[in-house]
Amino acid sequence: MSQSTTTSLNNRYLEHNYAPVSEEITATDLLVEGELPKELNGRYLRNGPNPFEAVDPTHHHWFIGAGMVHGLRLREGRAEWYRNRFVGSKALSDFRAQPDIPGPNWNNAAGGPNTNVGGFAGKTWAMVEAGGTPVELTYELETIGRNNFEGTLPGAFTAHPKIDPVTGEMHAMVYAWPEWMDHVQYVVVGTNGKVRKTVDIPLPGMTMMHDMSLTEKYVVIYDQPVTVNFDRVAISQLPFQWNPDYGNRVGLLPREGGACDIIWIDVPLGYCFHPMNAYDDADGRVIIDLCNYQKMFDRDLLGPFGDSLSRLERWTLNPTTRRVDVQVIDETANEFPRHRSSLSNQPYRYGYCASPSGVPGEAWPTLKHDLKTGERSVFDHGQGRAAGEPVFVAKTGSDAEDAGYLMTFVHDLGMQTTEFVIMDAQDFDRDYIAKIKLPQRVPFGFHGNWCSDASVGPN
Repeated sequence: MSQSTTTSLNNRYLEHNYAPVSEEITATDLLVEGELPKELNGRYLRNGPNPFEAVDPTHHHWFIGAGMVHGLRLREGRAEWYRNRFVGSKALSDFRAQPDIPGPNWNNAAGGPNTNVGGFAGKTWAMVEAGGTPVELTYELETIGRNNFEGTLPGAFTAHPKIDPVTGEMHAMVYAWPEWMDHVQYVVVGTNGKVRKTVDIPLPGMTMMHDMSLTEKYVVIYDQPVTVNFDRVAISQLPFQWNPDYGNRVGLLPREGGACDIIWIDVPLGYCFHPMNAYDDADGRVIIDLCNYQKMFDRDLLGPFGDSLSRLERWTLNPTTRRVDVQVIDETANEFPRHRSSLSNQPYRYGYCASPSGVPGEAWPTLKHDLKTGERSVFDHGQGRAAGEPVFVAKTGSDAEDAGYLMTFVHDLGMQTTEFVIMDAQDFDRDYIAKIKLPQRVPFGFHGNWCSDASVGPN
């Protein structure tokens, strides 16, 4: 088992399964328990923070660690390889005494993308919020270099773009710390992998705009009360802190509109990293399902789980009255929400979440929500076993919305091992369809996707 590259000194985000690994491994012909569906031909990829050198535990924020992508390639019922690779960056190149990676670095960022990874326009992209340029990876997860969408991206990008299933275009809401202190930017990337549109959006302060939502009519902007605290700039690479005086509001930007067309609606104080989905209803209202925290970075300034855990809520926004109705779907912990991507921006019925625990060593089950009936299903992975973000992959040959596979990493916190698992999204009473024990522990991380070979093929 790989050893941690740093010591924790009571920083919970450097301890136990948050602790980084140091080795980059390639393992082939992995043993499969159960049966891998033969229709799954492609790669499961997941990105996350993984410091490659010692850090100061008193100030290290979990969101800052170097990017490491873990990938598993499936083909015709076989698990052909597992790889984990650091995402290239100026800091990693300096550490390895190598030249900087190729590609433009618009804000001279030292770190590399550590938040998300996925396929778009035939390429594999590692992404990060707060300004960094995406980094293009090979099929085997080696770094090619920074790619600003072939020279068309004017500045920053995000870790949470949304792909419209109808047009195939990618939409992003972008903030950049510390380069942009008074605005964010809406970016649309065409199916050819080039930016076709940007809109600057003035804001009263520098908010931490982690994600966005998209409907058929609107781009949804989250202007929330986690903002830059200048007293922390000298000691923290992520100087954002809870700021209730800033207020909380949601902006509805018409898809082809400008900043002057935004409809701003005040919402209750809280913080959302991740919406599940959003759509316009028949009455012209905007429905948003999201994971909402009561507070964020208030007392716990090193990561997201120390102040509160997020619950699943439905917000109904009325653009005419500029009012919001909040319905609690599930009071228990819900994070890393996913749904069937072909129903993005549209009415849908089912959503899936991880259920993190704020207590080290406790299990993280997988949740399924029937948003029509209110039924909540729980996949219990076992004592001391923590499942990450559940990625939904539709089955072929079925029109049922929940006919699909859920895939994720499951971390055995006692044994310090990790498995890749596939669940039946329609049947939570069924055991795993398949599971694969990985050759090393995978630390807790952030986001990933299933990249089929049809969308991004082997080199």
